[in-house]
Amino acid sequence: MLCAFFVQMFYYLYFYLALGKYLKNDQGESNFSYPPVSVIICAKNESKNLEKHLPAVLEQEYSAPFQVIVVNDASEDTSELVLARLKERYANLYFTSIPYDKKFRHGKKLALTLGVKAAKYEHLLFTDADCEPVDKYWIKEMVQGFSLGKDIVLGYGPYKKQKGFINLWQRYDTFQIAIQYLSFALRGIPYMAVGRNMAYKKSLFYNNQGFKSHQHILSGDDDLFIRDAANKNNVAIVALLHSQTRSVPVKSFKEWKRQKKRHLTTAPYYRFKTKVLLGVEALSRQLLWCISLMSVFFSNFEVFFITIIIVKLAVQYFIQRKIARQIETTELAWGGLLLDFILPLVTGLLLISGKRQANRNKWT
Repeated sequence: MLCAFFVQMFYYLYFYLALGKYLKNDQGESNFSYPPVSVIICAKNESKNLEKHLPAVLEQEYSAPFQVIVVNDASEDTSELVLARLKERYANLYFTSIPYDKKFRHGKKLALTLGVKAAKYEHLLFTDADCEPVDKYWIKEMVQGFSLGKDIVLGYGPYKKQKGFINLWQRYDTFQIAIQYLSFALRGIPYMAVGRNMAYKKSLFYNNQGFKSHQHILSGDDDLFIRDAANKNNVAIVALLHSQTRSVPVKSFKEWKRQKKRHLTTAPYYRFKTKVLLGVEALSRQLLWCISLMSVFFSNFEVFFITIIIVKLAVQYFIQRKIARQIETTELAWGGLLLDFILPLVTGLLLISGKRQANRNKWT
């Protein structure tokens, strides 16, 4: 039990605390010359979201030229008409369409590859059709990550705040995942990104032969690309408020579960070191809670075990609140006190059950 406690303290004090300190400091060069940027968005049956969110991307304030490329991926709705109307208003919009073919099954990677090939500029910034930048400085803040001489910029893409427990559940899950992949990258162990807010250089994409090594897997355009292309020296992290995009949250646990299963399909393809680090963290957390709760009821040392849990939660809250304050989602630190035990347990069960299911032709 004490072993599990000290393992948890190691993760919080070595990985997560370092992230909180990093976010508090200036992360870019003040004399950075902003390069031209190609923003790439892949959309599948997203006509409503394109109409609602795309103008916020097209109207960004950025000192250098930028284009927005939308790849309409075999949509069966009115996406192409929406894009044609928007093209009349915005000269920096370019779009292309992949025809629908029920015999040709493909995932997001084909659309992304077409988007990269269509890009005029070396610096590529990615988001999704159902995402909206927090404000008009999103491109500037994300591209600032390149000022440190890096090839990849990992961003943060939270979900919009709404009422209800499911919303808290999804937002805290996203927050905790971001803490892990950002802090691991900061410590030289990059292992994933989120396709709704990430950037990298076009030359890096070609030098790594795009998605060739995992083209047979429908998912993984973000984290498996990071697995292959990232190293301890070429990744920057950007997560402060102005660099964020926000997505439409799910409405039910069933929707969250379906989405989560889809996101977990790439986990078995992570590097062995990454799987060990993530597995040990989740396992130590579960063991700490299970042993402590059982000991409180079935041993004579309940005060000791209660103290261990209180110390763990106090350290967790302090560090998560430090991070949450920097990215301006302070209320999520309280979510950890409610969901620290149950969320990784549910995620583990979904990971196990997900291995039994085939990949589906659906992506986010």
